[in-house]
Parts: sequence; structure tokens; C-alpha cells
Amino acid sequence: MSDSLFDAVDALLAQAQSDLPPPAERTRLRKAGGFTQQQVADALGVTRVTIVGWEAGRTEPRPPQRPAYARLLEGLAERYPTLDPAADTAGTGTVTVEPTRIEPAVDEPGPTAPEPQAQPAAPAPDPTTASTTTTPIAEPVVTAAAPWTRTPTTPPAAPAAAPKSTPTPSRAASVDRRAPAGTTSPSGPARAAAKTEDVDAKPARFPAGPLAVLDVDTDTTTLLAHLADGTVLPCPAKSLLTVVSWALDAGLGAERLHRAGRDADPLVVVTAAAAERLRLPAELDDRKHLRLTESHPVVKQLLKPGWKLTKRGFGSWTKVYKPVDGGRRQCVQFAFLGWDALDTRSWADAATLPAPELAALLGAYATRVVTPRGSTAAAGLALMTELRPPTQAVKDETTGTWRSGPVAGSLLEAVDPAPPEAVSEHPIAQDRDERDVMVEEAYVWSRELHAVTDPEGEAPYAIGLDVNAAFLAAASRLPVGIGAPVHVTGPRFDPKMPGCWYVDLSDVRVDPRLPSPFTPNGIAPTGPGWYATPTVAYAAELGATVQPFEAWIRPENGPYLDPWYTRLREAYMTTMSRLGVTPDLTDQAFLDAMAGHKQIDPAEAIVLAAIKATVKGGIGKLRERPQGAAHHGRGERWAALERPTWRPDIRAAVISTARVGMHRKMRKFAAATGLYPLGILSDCVVYASPGPSPLDLLPPTVPGQPVKTGFRLGAGPGLVKHEGTQTMEWVLQGLANNPPVNPARHIKDGVDAVAEGE
Repeated sequence: MSDSLFDAVDALLAQAQSDLPPPAERTRLRKAGGFTQQQVADALGVTRVTIVGWEAGRTEPRPPQRPAYARLLEGLAERYPTLDPAADTAGTGTVTVEPTRIEPAVDEPGPTAPEPQAQPAAPAPDPTTASTTTTPIAEPVVTAAAPWTRTPTTPPAAPAAAPKSTPTPSRAASVDRRAPAGTTSPSGPARAAAKTEDVDAKPARFPAGPLAVLDVDTDTTTLLAHLADGTVLPCPAKSLLTVVSWALDAGLGAERLHRAGRDADPLVVVTAAAAERLRLPAELDDRKHLRLTESHPVVKQLLKPGWKLTKRGFGSWTKVYKPVDGGRRQCVQFAFLGWDALDTRSWADAATLPAPELAALLGAYATRVVTPRGSTAAAGLALMTELRPPTQAVKDETTGTWRSGPVAGSLLEAVDPAPPEAVSEHPIAQDRDERDVMVEEAYVWSRELHAVTDPEGEAPYAIGLDVNAAFLAAASRLPVGIGAPVHVTGPRFDPKMPGCWYVDLSDVRVDPRLPSPFTPNGIAPTGPGWYATPTVAYAAELGATVQPFEAWIRPENGPYLDPWYTRLREAYMTTMSRLGVTPDLTDQAFLDAMAGHKQIDPAEAIVLAAIKATVKGGIGKLRERPQGAAHHGRGERWAALERPTWRPDIRAAVISTARVGMHRKMRKFAAATGLYPLGILSDCVVYASPGPSPLDLLPPTVPGQPVKTGFRLGAGPGLVKHEGTQTMEWVLQGLANNPPVNPARHIKDGVDAVAEGE
């Protein structure tokens, strides 16, 4: 018998001798040992996603990892046996525990970080807060290459949704806190959405997790609180005032994201039925303002014992709080589903889901991103402050007392923009010349019909390529201003210095078959104008001699958005992996996975859409215009201007980086293939193609060699996916319209990408 046969038999024996415990027990044992999924993955030589699959029961380990994994679990089982069955009084395999009382952190609700508490432990240095200036990494310039040819392929059929087994709750996740007898945990897609490592291992201070969805038990008409991990708690409240007290006592909340920040407030999501039970309208008649007046009985009942509301009042997202008293913070956030708290553009039909599934879905978002506290745009902006709070406790070595001090690399106070950066409503922009406006926006450009060549017009198809999370990718390692702008005349351009520069880029040589990289409409500038640093740096990259006339620079700068990028990228990649789209897929496997990923788990697909909306909305909020602009007085300030995070210069830097990054990709693609775009809309670009698949358009990648074509298929931010395919006749008809129709706007199944929130 050959050695290979012996090896095969040994492998079978090893597998037979290494029976593994159920997935939930695997999770319990790992956590009992204090190991993270990444630590186990590193020890076994696999990826973290593989461990997630083993613990969720989606996949099973195979040799040679299986016996090693079994040995690890056996060793942990000896040290950490299962809980005493006698403690399981309900016969459910769980142990009933009473929730603990939360002592909230000492700080007042508001837009800035809390003042330091008395005598805290001396904080350790935080590497994420270092205020350093970084150099953007320029992609190498690719020389022209001969166009390639490829045989068209048949478009792959969308894969059928893979059958999903309901994940078995782990021991930590299935603890039933004061749950009524007979209460069961939900199953299905939304249950899987909440099965993240962080949700399963909630800190002891917040045993109930970040939020609860309050609904009415149809049998008893009492209120039930559905938690993110599937647990159901009774809520013996008959008024909103008692719900506030219950929420503070139930163990709701989430740990702070930065050591100098503050813990997330409890979030209570109220269904329409629960709202009526609490004597609130299920829906609001005033669809424009979505607010209750202070004369409403429920609002009066809250205000009478000293509870307060923010300036937003009592609306779809409501914060109820008391001023800090005796070092205790008391604050509860509410979201009312019947009042459009969950915008369908960001959350699809999440508001219509059953309460258990909605709790799981929102819990997944809260764990991976941040506890919602308004729109996804508001969450994206709040996440910046959560990750980089402005102040921290600093000990005075002379007196031994503690005081509030700045956090390096954070936005400390509100500053006015440079005049070219300001929106037209801003007081400093009232007497500004129109030529002194910096316009850094995303691409909206399409080729004129007469510029379409015969070979392009004769191509059978047009294909749209969409850059994944383009704004998020642009935020990585991007130096932005921290402090106020400083005006200089006749400066020497520094690509490492954030700011806006008045410079003439009209003579910069750019391939006329590509849109100009310096304007959002793709039309080359005809004279000097104001540009953000990334745009001017790209002109220098193209070989131009840059000589600014003047500039508004920010000497105090650093990669402010880096922690924000890191957390959102991890959230994005985790969610994509749960939808079956992993970084290790081949090009064809990636296209197949993307064709059916939303059907794999509809709840995770909603989480993914919310993460994307958080990125775009957060960047947009950096330049928030006055609400009710029709009633805004000329030159008057508005509330957003008083935020440290009202920073149109940071927004401009991100969008500028994304736009010139798209141009760089198109330039490389043209050099490698001889192909030029037909239309661009922000992060989507359309090309003529010999076949309906992106594999007919993109040159094949060579393993082990760097990608030199600009566009590369893949799941990560900055890589591209297939946006859609249409016939070339469809494109030509659109370009022939008056006005022309940008093919990038409708390439995805003929729908308007802007209307769809893309």
C-alpha cells in the first residue's frame, strides 16, 4: 500500500476520532478561554471568516485543521465544563439571570465630549489620536499598451440562494433575562444578522445589549422588549415615563468606542402598536415636521418630573435626558417606527419586519458601526466624534488634580471655513465673487454622441463598473485640517498640506478622450480657480508645474478620518462576508456571489445598505446646509455651524480624492486596453464591451503580478463590482436625447441610481 493511501486512511481516522461539539458550544468554549476568533484562526492557520463559519454551523472544519481544532475544544471543555443543569429552572438549556443596574457615565447630553470625571485612572497613550501629517500614496503611471481582445462569454446565471440553517444560539447569547415562560428566540435572516462576536459577548455593564424593540404581545396586550440577541424581556410600563426608567434599569447600552469617549445611551425602538399602547399616535398627521408639541399629554408628563428634550423636540428620533446630578448620567434614545424613524432609502423595508428580526438587524448595525441615534447620515457624523472625542481627562502633575484636556488629532472646536470653501448661505460668503468658489464634487459626465467612435458604437454591449465604497476608500490615510485655515499669498505648493489653492490648471495636458480630472462636469477649466489639495497634487502627478497665486492652508493637520475608515471598512467587509462575498474569491466566483448576495440573507443586505448610507451621509453632513433654507435669513448662522464637525474642507478633500482616484483608474485602464468611458456618475463608469460580462471587458489578472489596469474586481473598498449591463443601442439612444441621458445613471437595470440611493 502506498504512502498516499496510508495518509488518506490516517486523515479519515483523524476525522472520525475528532467529533466536535455543536457550534454554540464551540463559541462558548472559545470565549470561556478568553480567546478571540482571530487568535484561534492564527493558531490553526485559517482566516477569521473560517472560524465564524465553524461557530455558526455554516461550514465544518476539515483535516488537517479538524483534529487540531478538536484538541483545542477538548482541552477547553476540561477546564470550562458546561453550566450546572440544575440551574436551568426553565428546562431550556439556559440560566435565568436578573439584569444589573447601570450607573451611567458622568456627562451631559450634547454635541461635545464629556468633561473628565473626578480622579480617573491615568490614561495610556492612544496611537489613533496622534496628529501627524501623512503623504498620499500615488499610484504608478502606466505607459500605453496595445488594446487587447477577448472572446465574449455568456453571462453567468444568478445563483440560487444557498439554503441556510438557523444558527444555534451560543450559551452567552441565549441567556434568558427575566423572559416569560414559553418565550422563544427568533430565527431566520435577521437572527443571523445579529450573530456577531461582539453581540454574543456583551459587557457585563450592558447585559441587555445596545437596544430593544418595544412591541405589544398580541395575546396579553402587554409590552415586550425584543433584544438584539433574541432574548425577550417583559416591559411592565404603561406610559413613556415608566419606559424611560425601565430602559435605564434593564441593562441597555454599549461600551464607548474610545477610552476618552462616553458609553452609548440605551436605544428603545417603538413599534406603531407599542406607541398606541403608550398613548402616542401610531402615525403622525403632520408628515412634514413629524413632531409632537409640548402641549401633548405624553410630552407634558415627561417634562413635569424634570426630564428634558433636545432642540429637536419630540419626533421620530427623540432623546430624553436629565442634567447630570451627583455624577450620574440619565439619557434614553427613542425611535418611533410609525413616524418614519427608519428612512427606506437607507433601511429599505426594515421598519416592516417583525420586532425580533428588527432587533437583530439593528443590533448588528449597532455592534459593527454605532448605536443608531437618527438618520444614517447623523450616525456617520456621530461615529467620527465617538472615535475621536475632543477632550479627555488630564492629570496636573503639580497639583494632582484632573482637568479637561484636548485629544490630539481630534476636532476641538467649531471653526469657520475659508471663504472659497463656504456654502452660499454662510455669513462669510455673502459678498463673495462667484469665481472665488471652490467646487469639489463627484463626477457627473457623459460622452457627446458625436465623440463615440465607430468601433465603440458597433460593440454589442455597455458595462458599468462601480467602485466599492469610493468615499470610504478615499478617507484612508487622508491628511485633513484639524484647526482653522490660514491665508497665504504666493505659496509654494505642498501636496502634504491640506487646504484650498487658487491656481491655474487650464494648461495641464490631459487625454481629451477622458473627462478633465479637475472639474465634476469633466469640462477642462479655462482659467484659475480654487481647488483642494488632492486635485492640485494630481495635476503635479500629471507633470504640471503648479504655481498657486494664493491659498488657505491648515498647518495643523492629520489623518482625522483614519479610525472612522477602519471601523466602517471592517463593518463593510464583515457584512459582505456574511453575504458570501469574501476577499479570496476568484473573479468569476466574485461575480457569481454578487449576483445573488442580497438573497443569501435579506437582513444582512439591509445592514450593508445602511453601512453604505452611513459613509455617504456622514461625509455629506460635514457640509450640512440650513434646514428650512427657504426661511433662512441671508447671512444668518444656523445650528450646524457650531459643531466642530461642520467641516466643508474635509468633505471637499474626500470627494476630491475620490474623483481624481477615478480619473487615475480610467487613465491606467485606457493605457492597458485602449478603451475610454462613455459616462461617469460619481463612482460608476460605463464602457463599451464585446460581451455582457465584466470578464469580457477587464483584462485577466495574472496571479502574483500587480494590477496595472486601474480596475480590479473584488469586495473591498476601492475595488470594483459589476453595476449593470445594457445594449450599446440603449446607450446611443440615451446620448441622442435632448438633454442627453448619462448611461452611468441608469446602467443598473435601467433604474435611476440617484433615486435608488446609489
